[in-house]
Amino acid sequence: MSKPVPWDGIPTPTADFTVVRVAGAAGIPIYWGRDMAAQCLFIVELEGDFTAQFRRDTVLLHGISVDLRNGDVAEQQRLVLTLARHIDSDLFLGLCETLIDSLKDVTDPATALAVALAHLKRWKAFLAGRNARLLSPEEVRGLFGELHVLRTLYQDTLPQAAAVDAWCGPDDSHQDFIFGGRAIEVKSLSGRERSTVRISSEDQLESLVDELFLLTQRLSNMPDTQHALSLNGIVALIESELTDAEAIEQFTDKLAGMSYTPLAEYDTPHFVVGGLQGYRVTGDFPRLIRSKLPQGITKVSYDITLEAMAPFSCEEAELFRRP
Repeated sequence: MSKPVPWDGIPTPTADFTVVRVAGAAGIPIYWGRDMAAQCLFIVELEGDFTAQFRRDTVLLHGISVDLRNGDVAEQQRLVLTLARHIDSDLFLGLCETLIDSLKDVTDPATALAVALAHLKRWKAFLAGRNARLLSPEEVRGLFGELHVLRTLYQDTLPQAAAVDAWCGPDDSHQDFIFGGRAIEVKSLSGRERSTVRISSEDQLESLVDELFLLTQRLSNMPDTQHALSLNGIVALIESELTDAEAIEQFTDKLAGMSYTPLAEYDTPHFVVGGLQGYRVTGDFPRLIRSKLPQGITKVSYDITLEAMAPFSCEEAELFRRP
């Protein structure tokens, strides 16, 4: 388990459940709890009758039961999340922490229930993805870089739904973006990667579309810079900018496919993007591709120096011109 969980300090009751109020939540009451079977609970207290709203928008989660129960007094209900297996309590804690962050200033119970159920829908997509786990620092940086390019794409090049559809990184495609006869492979470099880019397969720089580009960008961890964003921050920014319903739904699904959900661990680092440089992958561009490998050679990964790619550099506008 990666960190202590609040349920470890709550005794198992002999009847009903024991609760401890979540500190720092100024809105509706929120509690950690434990029931007679020693199961971990997360409880949101609601003043009013929200049975119809809950039935309309309820979510089924594997390993977590979601119930609306009557409270201790009339016109009071509780949204109760119950974890089936204690071994998953660190993952459950991540879900609860995102709910607390979203609900901490909400005072209207109907809004609180709507927000909670919306988050549970996102977690359902996350848990149904490739696997439910924390992203590595390299994966965080890579996903952030792709999302930065996605913003550029829907701001400058494509309608929102088409831009999200063009994002192929979550789909295990060989390139990160494919649209209008064009493919773009994105490489987000850290401060340590000053002179090379890593190519992860013999298919990454070979494409069936008309044009293939490699885009490099440098991500610097600068937490004190005004415009720096965390992974959670850029996801929230994109969600606030998307207005097309199809784009919003597809964006949520693709994030889940990347094993992302807004855990507190992704509030850092804070990145600033700079040094964008495009390269046209054509002709004698330095690369290893499947069609030219010796027979029997497979699963190739390699580094290319930026110096070797320099003769193939192109303007960023070429990558993001409208189809």
